[in-house]
Amino acid sequence: MKYIDEYRNSDTAAFLIKEIRKNADILADSGKIINIMEVCGSHTMAISRFGIRELLPENISLISGPGCPVCVTDAGYIDASIELAQKGCNIGTFGDMINVPGSAKTLSKCRSEGCHIEVCYSPMTILENARANPDKEFIFLAIGFETTIAPIVCMLDSAIKEGFKNISILTAFKLVPPALNVLTSDPELRIDAFLCPAHVSAIIGADAYEPIARKCNIPCVIASFEPVEILLGVNSILKQIVSGKAFVENDYDRVVKKEGNLKAQTLFRTYLKECDASWRGIGVIPKSGLDLKEEFAAYDASKKFKIEVKPGKHDKGCRCGDVLKGKIKPPECILFSAKCNPLNPVGPCMVSSEGTCSAYYKYNRKN
Repeated sequence: MKYIDEYRNSDTAAFLIKEIRKNADILADSGKIINIMEVCGSHTMAISRFGIRELLPENISLISGPGCPVCVTDAGYIDASIELAQKGCNIGTFGDMINVPGSAKTLSKCRSEGCHIEVCYSPMTILENARANPDKEFIFLAIGFETTIAPIVCMLDSAIKEGFKNISILTAFKLVPPALNVLTSDPELRIDAFLCPAHVSAIIGADAYEPIARKCNIPCVIASFEPVEILLGVNSILKQIVSGKAFVENDYDRVVKKEGNLKAQTLFRTYLKECDASWRGIGVIPKSGLDLKEEFAAYDASKKFKIEVKPGKHDKGCRCGDVLKGKIKPPECILFSAKCNPLNPVGPCMVSSEGTCSAYYKYNRKN
């Protein structure tokens, strides 16, 4: 209760909204809309859930970026995962992946056809399964940003140290800072500031955004997911824009440190190397992914089972790519709500619990 009182306090929220409006009034003279991109699916959900967009002045726009790791995973990765399952491998995956459309079907459909696909709350489940069934092959679908990479690599670290031979991972790891660099270079987006992801920042540290703030002159503010803290983050951004100075501001310093989680970073350096990565809707971003180093190829499912992750196909009417880049909001897609909905998701942005389309369908859908 104390937690809710502190971070959902209506008086504090009202004060911050007044401060936001004061700064918005100063900026209104330019006639420009201030575009703030949140780069975290949890922010997107919280902003919609608590009606924060509706509380802001008209010249302040919150737009959603590629903050959902499931949503930026290419359909070809799902195809490769299905191929592995059809080879008889036991697949472990986070729950959001199970209904993401591949080129022809989903992992859920594949499971209904008899393949062994298990939803895991923790990658460590694969370790337990492999220990209990040494004669079977277990693969974990290793997707995610820096937050999710950490527990997956922890599992891999244990598997390697214990000498497991029946565990491997299919990687589709993504790094947030390279994606932000690409988004700032797109003239169509006109991004004025980033509301930086809280959990990712806990791993990589606040200093990771310094090059973006300095090079692009774009405010980068780290905030948590509670309504008061999101409002605080928005106000911090507006204060920077009013002052004409852009820098990294950490409004979540009770969790996020300048240097980040050094233990997690050490594990990354031990097992992983930078690689080019394909982002759904954005394309290939150089050095925006992490893959297993060559010396750990025995734990790389694509090499172990000779599977190639090829570009996949998706519904041509689906505009998830434009949603992920912040070019449109979900209702601007003709499939939204009608053909594409939680019971019949056409694209991953409607599937994931952190997807922008899912958030808009749940909280911002108009009759």
